[in-house]
Amino acid sequence: MKLQNKTIAIVGGGPGGLTLAKLLQQEGVQVKVYERDLNKNARVQGSPLDLHDDSGLAAIIKANLLQEFKNNFLPKADRKKIMNADAEVFFSDHDEKLVEDFGNPHFRPEIDRGDLRKILLDALEPETVVWDCHFTTMERQNEGWLLQFKNGFSVYADLVIAADGANSKIRPYVTDSIPIYSGITMLEGTIYDAINSAPKIFKMLNGGKIMAFGNEKDILLGQKGNGEIGFYASFKTNENWAKSSGLDFSNNNEVLNWFTNFYQGWHPVWQELFENTTAPFIPRPIYYMPLDQKWEAKSNVTLLGDAAHVMPPFAGEGVNMAMRDALELSNCLLSDEYAIPLEAIQTYETNMRQRAIAATKESLENGIFMHSEQALTLMLDFFANH
Repeated sequence: MKLQNKTIAIVGGGPGGLTLAKLLQQEGVQVKVYERDLNKNARVQGSPLDLHDDSGLAAIIKANLLQEFKNNFLPKADRKKIMNADAEVFFSDHDEKLVEDFGNPHFRPEIDRGDLRKILLDALEPETVVWDCHFTTMERQNEGWLLQFKNGFSVYADLVIAADGANSKIRPYVTDSIPIYSGITMLEGTIYDAINSAPKIFKMLNGGKIMAFGNEKDILLGQKGNGEIGFYASFKTNENWAKSSGLDFSNNNEVLNWFTNFYQGWHPVWQELFENTTAPFIPRPIYYMPLDQKWEAKSNVTLLGDAAHVMPPFAGEGVNMAMRDALELSNCLLSDEYAIPLEAIQTYETNMRQRAIAATKESLENGIFMHSEQALTLMLDFFANH
């Protein structure tokens, strides 16, 4: 086997990195995951994840974790409402969608990020993940790399796999491509105990998610685990808005005042989101990788997920692409079709870039539609045709 007696270092313990670790480990490969979080109890930020049949769910099935996923997914969380700025409902599938429809390629079950991480962590051998390891640099040593971490720890690996996200520190060792700002920024907030702290929004959601469009701006929100609500105000602005706005994102009143001015004309019900968010709000400028990026494959380092192809979230492909990367990279590395790791990595990277181009184009196009004057009409047409 190509990986026999080789040590694999995966940098980043998100869904992509943990999935790859599981898929390699179940075939006897020596693998460690180096994660910057202090421990497994660190809070996982972000909205729930909807897994797709041909990517995220396919990886879960290959990892023999489908039953664990079924035990933890959020029934009804994939149901949606499309609304306007006045909080009027123009589309809802709440009354027609099945709670569980595994096997249907159009079923996209949602799961809380923390629950998905726990499923994957519990499936790994003890001490697979090395916590509190914030990657800083690496240098060539023998046929592999000596990795250095902020805490002073260093380790050698024959093969390094970057799963360290959009701001990957390993990406420059592979390619000089840099992310491009999409023109859209999203302001993230989380509301705890939403049934009591934001009862109007909680009732509107009804356990699902809402996409509201108006005046070239969006509000996107969804039910999370533990009775929480996660939401994003999504809008077109300059790349440095977070700094140039002068907002104190730890101050709910300041952010609420910004919202009422910038989202002028939106129904007052939406203010409940900003009044009851547990600060700080998190500004997230949205980036994507160049569609024409190419690089020469290396035998001892490669990329997956956002490290390779960060893209806007407007097609729901981010985590699914990462988990499919993990599935396909593991298949290539374990396949007898390729005599040496370089051949396996070359094949994986070629196919991965082609998939990423298509998904990035779709995400960019959806982002344009969703922030246009005709956003409501366009999105209603989109879901009517799907």
